[in-house]
Amino acid sequence: CLQEVTRGFRALPGGPGDDQFTELRALLPGYTVIEAIGADLPALPDAQASNRNAPRRQFGNALVTRLPVAQVFRHTLPWPADSNAPSMQRVALEAVLDAPGGALRVLVTHLEFYSLRQRLAQVDELRRLQQEAADHAAHPARAENDVGPFARTARPAGAIVCGDFNSAWGSEAYSRMLEPLAGSPAFIDAWMALHPGAAPPHTAGVYDTAQWSDGPLTCDFVFVTEDLRARLRRCEIDGLTRASDHQPIVLELD
Repeated sequence: CLQEVTRGFRALPGGPGDDQFTELRALLPGYTVIEAIGADLPALPDAQASNRNAPRRQFGNALVTRLPVAQVFRHTLPWPADSNAPSMQRVALEAVLDAPGGALRVLVTHLEFYSLRQRLAQVDELRRLQQEAADHAAHPARAENDVGPFARTARPAGAIVCGDFNSAWGSEAYSRMLEPLAGSPAFIDAWMALHPGAAPPHTAGVYDTAQWSDGPLTCDFVFVTEDLRARLRRCEIDGLTRASDHQPIVLELD
């Protein structure tokens, strides 16, 4: 599950390629690469003629898997106006995967950086989406036929929601994510469930002190619904790699 995957944003620090989604597909044969775009902007005027491979600037998330993929959903997250800070449209990418231990939903997201108001609205929407999915699991509708888009609506209630929440461990947004959910299993922090009583390692700004001049923090999380607790086997934060300004998290389930 990847965030800040771009197309047409070569001018950003680090000089990303014209189309990182295509690069992922080339680098990972045998995998399905699913994309979801949050910010979708025109190309810069001086880049339009020379950048025909990326006629727009797009910024979003990717989910890469070897597992069979059923439904895919691209959820546009709330973006309430906040004139006090720059912001962008955010998205949550959801895929239903046929995992060996049982089908589950995986969502990857990247919440707003500057605006607490927007982050809280986005957390509320992630929680609402979980309730909606649990309701579909409990009250599935049959398909209209075998070939049309009115497919069966059933999908698992169990979910993994992961990504950069731009919210510190223990913050208001983090705590809200863990509150009880009516009609659905609540979310738990997978790392905390497997390391009870411990404080999680920092996940951002560990090595990149230029971008994170205020110091490192823990803002990347893997949340799972309570019904998946028994399937949790390992959740670790890789504190050694310097490939990104964020540290990757590895989750293993039965």
